[in-house]
Amino acid sequence: MRCPFCKEDNDKVIDSRSSEGGRVIRRRRECLECQRRFTTYEKIGESFKLNVIKKDGTRIPYDREKVIAGLQKSCYKRPVSAECIQEIADKIEEEIFRQYDKEVSSLFIGEQAMRCLRKVDKVAYIRFASVYRDFTDADDLLDEVSQAISQAEPGDQPQLFAE
Repeated sequence: MRCPFCKEDNDKVIDSRSSEGGRVIRRRRECLECQRRFTTYEKIGESFKLNVIKKDGTRIPYDREKVIAGLQKSCYKRPVSAECIQEIADKIEEEIFRQYDKEVSSLFIGEQAMRCLRKVDKVAYIRFASVYRDFTDADDLLDEVSQAISQAEPGDQPQLFAE
């Protein structure tokens, strides 16, 4: 595997774990030349087609990058690392692949994203919810904020999936 930083083909695997419900192996690697770390994903080379059913009933191919882009927009200028966003995307995909085979509703994907963001960062959660739920007025947004605050526990610290 070529290092994305120095382009050398000399690395070692530091950690491997299963993700996406066992369909992908996530490997943490360290370049032996520049000592920087990077992540790779190993997938079975078959054509897997999962369609997303949008709110208007249209179907589009599932695209992990769209999920990540939505999470990144919600977490902009928030103390949420890129690695954390990748872990949230992994968690969402694990739930999708655990429950669906060929088609999944965009509503399900959005609900999973909100569930994960609520545990990680309340502001990012509110940002995502404001777009996803398409609030019609400020009262809807205020209701969502007060609900998020009331469900927070004293001393809540951002943490990833402390279930």
